[in-house]
Amino acid sequence: MNKKLRANLMLLLTAFIWGSAFVAQSKGMDYVGPYTFNCVRNIIASAFLIPVIFLFDYLRAKNTSPEATDIKTAEEKKVERKTLIIGGVLCGTVLFVASSLQQIGIMYTTAGKAGFITALYIVIVPILGLFLGKKVRPIIWGCVAVAAIGLYLLCLKGDFNIGKGDFLVLLCAFVFSLHILVIDHFSPKTDGIRLSCIQFFVCFLFSAVMMFLSETPEISSILQSAMPILYTGILSSGVAYTLQIVAQKDTDPTVASLLLSLESVFAVLAGMIVLHEMLSGRETMGCLLMFAAIIAAQLPSKSKPALTD
Repeated sequence: MNKKLRANLMLLLTAFIWGSAFVAQSKGMDYVGPYTFNCVRNIIASAFLIPVIFLFDYLRAKNTSPEATDIKTAEEKKVERKTLIIGGVLCGTVLFVASSLQQIGIMYTTAGKAGFITALYIVIVPILGLFLGKKVRPIIWGCVAVAAIGLYLLCLKGDFNIGKGDFLVLLCAFVFSLHILVIDHFSPKTDGIRLSCIQFFVCFLFSAVMMFLSETPEISSILQSAMPILYTGILSSGVAYTLQIVAQKDTDPTVASLLLSLESVFAVLAGMIVLHEMLSGRETMGCLLMFAAIIAAQLPSKSKPALTD
């Protein structure tokens, strides 16, 4: 199996895990507050990755020939460690803000709607790229318009008021867009699994502070939410985010975005199957318009040939 195919399968699995995780996040909120939920899931994710790091180091050393020598200087190693720490802290900080907005928002909206609104980061990322000096293709502005119509049908009521949960998840989509840009910057420069482990630990620290300031965590309540927390901590955080970081190194960013955008579809399907959530005709049309905009935003430009190996 070549690297690109393996990376694409990783991203498809990531989209499935993330989509189904909206259900776990919704169920977990039955017993604990949002910061408690995020605090526990992130320390589980960070702890889960520690043995994974040692395993990968062992396999890497085992597959390295005795003749191979490490030619990196002490200064180069110091720069790599600094890059890893800075990247981990930045990723963790942005992830804390995004996941907190998402977790609180899910308290006031459905898992399916939250999945589609969160997936708007696919459209938002190119817009934020303007501030980094990147050009935005004309089709992106059309996608933004279509996505806005879809968002109106999905979330806005007749009096033009957007629900509290939908608004928080929309803010979450903007912050997740920043998270993607930060990952794109640091993932090629450092070890992806270590970067992921540090970001979850940083997110845990911030969540722990907010948990003790604004909530009253109880062991009994956490145990009642054990399954949703373990699912999101090990699979959604520990496995899926790491798969994203590792896979983004070996695949085309356009293909990666398309595959990750499928999380919105998986979120709706999981909400219907597990939580028996049903969308109205208006909301379904909004989902379809938003998904069309998400897909169109990632289609390669005709003026530029697709990258090939």
